[in-house]
Amino acid sequence: MASDPKVHLFEDVVKHSEIKDCWLIIDGKVYDVTPFMEDHPGGDEVLLSATGKDATNDFEDVGHSDSARDMMEKYYIGEIDPSTVPLKRTYVPPPHTQYNPDKTSEFVIKILQFLVPLLILGLAFAVRHYTKKEE
Repeated sequence: MASDPKVHLFEDVVKHSEIKDCWLIIDGKVYDVTPFMEDHPGGDEVLLSATGKDATNDFEDVGHSDSARDMMEKYYIGEIDPSTVPLKRTYVPPPHTQYNPDKTSEFVIKILQFLVPLLILGLAFAVRHYTKKEE
């Protein structure tokens, strides 16, 4: 009869986050991937960056093959106690204030769109007028 899997506390798993001692949490299971560090196709940095947290999303995002999933079995060392895993912090974007110009600024912008070209045209005529008189 198979014995019950060992249950690990999150704070204990987090302590194993080095090249020579690396544990990962994936789908509620704990894996000691230390022997696989040198052989991992993505390099040991990828595995190290997945320590200290639930690495399920990291693992799934890569799209591991069935053979990679089968290979994980030999590194399985137990389950994680879900009550000890910190709640995921979801990203909350800062409140965004909608740009809503008031009617006065809209009016000023429309006046300027009309006046600025007129001022430039007037300036051009003035420069032309004064330069013709000097000849």
